[in-house]
Amino acid sequence: MNILVLCTGNSARSILLEALLGADSRITSFSAGSNPAGAVHPQSLKLLSSLNYDVSNFRSKSWDEFTGEIKMDAVITVCSNAANEVCPIWPGAPITAHWGVDDPAAAAKSDWEPAFSLAHERLKKRADALLALPFESFDAAELKDHLDQIGKI
Repeated sequence: MNILVLCTGNSARSILLEALLGADSRITSFSAGSNPAGAVHPQSLKLLSSLNYDVSNFRSKSWDEFTGEIKMDAVITVCSNAANEVCPIWPGAPITAHWGVDDPAAAAKSDWEPAFSLAHERLKKRADALLALPFESFDAAELKDHLDQIGKI
């Protein structure tokens, strides 16, 4: 299954969820932003490195890179509605879900470590919930229902 994780800046939350989902061989994960920051947040790379992820290929990307040949099965947005962020809307017909998490990159530098750890913890719970399911056997409506429920965790 191809999953695109969208955010505005593609430097923190979307990168973290891309890594978490991509660790499962059943998923090819991607991340992008509607207004990419141009670089992955250094604390994202530090956290993922500490968890033994290979961070050499992570980069901040525009969603324009994914409007072509790769068919997405699902698009998950991770922007925080509570912070009045504008979440990008993906055109087309993939299943969409919203898994909002506060932006750790908005924290003061002295608070980066706990903010990124909390965002990672919340995204990991959701990723683990998806990966525990036999999602390959779901039809589109079932997958949408599960993704929406997971977003409430």
